[in-house]
Amino acid sequence: MKRLISIAVSLVILLLIYWKIDFAGLVKVFQDCDRLWMPVSLGMVIPITLFTAWRLQQLMPSSPDTTRNLGFWEANKLILAASSLNMVLPSKMGDIAKAYFMRDRGHLSGSLALSLVVFEKACDMLSLLLWCAFGLLLYPQKDAFFWGMTLCVALGLGLGLMLLGSPAFAQFFFGKAHAIAPKKLKLKINKLSYSWKEMHDYFWGDRRRLLIVSLTSVFIWFLHLLQIWFFILALNAWAPFLTNLALSPLAILAGLLPLTFAGVGTRDAALIALYQPYFPATVGAALGLLCTSRYLLPAVGGLPFLGQYIKLAQDVRTATK
Repeated sequence: MKRLISIAVSLVILLLIYWKIDFAGLVKVFQDCDRLWMPVSLGMVIPITLFTAWRLQQLMPSSPDTTRNLGFWEANKLILAASSLNMVLPSKMGDIAKAYFMRDRGHLSGSLALSLVVFEKACDMLSLLLWCAFGLLLYPQKDAFFWGMTLCVALGLGLGLMLLGSPAFAQFFFGKAHAIAPKKLKLKINKLSYSWKEMHDYFWGDRRRLLIVSLTSVFIWFLHLLQIWFFILALNAWAPFLTNLALSPLAILAGLLPLTFAGVGTRDAALIALYQPYFPATVGAALGLLCTSRYLLPAVGGLPFLGQYIKLAQDVRTATK
């Protein structure tokens, strides 16, 4: 039911956007796109997926039995299948299914496998906030809104680093969250708190692994933001790259709000509003469609492998009910 509501909200926002802009102009933007930059920008999905799969390999502990290690091709299939599952199942169930697969593949405990996925997602969020903070600090046209966003992003980045770096602070944070959370969320917070502690013990016990995964995450998100800048070039528009480091993460963060389906609608509206000083709304709407393709293409690429993991996802849903 929640998924249907989010799809409906996305459709309403998109209808409002396309009602406000010149739809024929939107079509013309794609007709006049750069024939070289368009395939290059869309093709950035490939190196992003490859590096993400390599990072997943680094997350897994090595096993003396090489048949139990996660191979590079298998990691790619798992990343793509999880993307497909995330498009059709609620609550990022694809990522949870990925944790269960890692458990079965690497002889990990279920809580440790989940904690590795939690760490992966935490690294993604912190890397996005890091690039956003960097871009916002250098953004020349800061008004009250952008100063406020700079402060919020800096606070979010600081909080995340404290949670990852200090077990005592993490315990304090989850304790306070448990105290004020509604009854339905208390059990989830307890599970997350336990997984977070296990993640601390695992990664801080191997500083080299921690450094590799962290730096790889920062580089992966550089590729994500570079792809969005390539989209702008593909649409024959222009915005400085450093400006893109500030604006595109804000649009991605808007898409993470739990209102719409895969961020569709809120992300599009944010792109149109944020890039308004650099190109018209029709180009912003086209950029929104291309940004949606960043999620759609890996999901389509994961369809051939979906059958292998769909039963696992069903087992996950049963176990987490």
